[in-house]
Amino acid sequence: MPAPLRVDAGELTVEEIMAALGEGRRVVVRTEMLGGTHEVTLRHDGETFYCDTPTTLHKHSDEAEMRTCIDNMGYAKPA
Repeated sequence: MPAPLRVDAGELTVEEIMAALGEGRRVVVRTEMLGGTHEVTLRHDGETFYCDTPTTLHKHSDEAEMRTCIDNMGYAKPA
């Protein structure tokens, strides 16, 4: 398994994050939430996309849903 890509929220574009997930990499995003800095792990198992946050595991069935989540949560650079 490739090494995870570790970034700060807003450091990469949605396209760069999705490309890393497409290569089989996990993307660990450091972000401000819940009054502190936390890590969110984004991953793809070839079928389902996952956003593993400090409070829950979100699942997305397709690339469009994952892109929307990344945008809405502020993990990527604003367009």
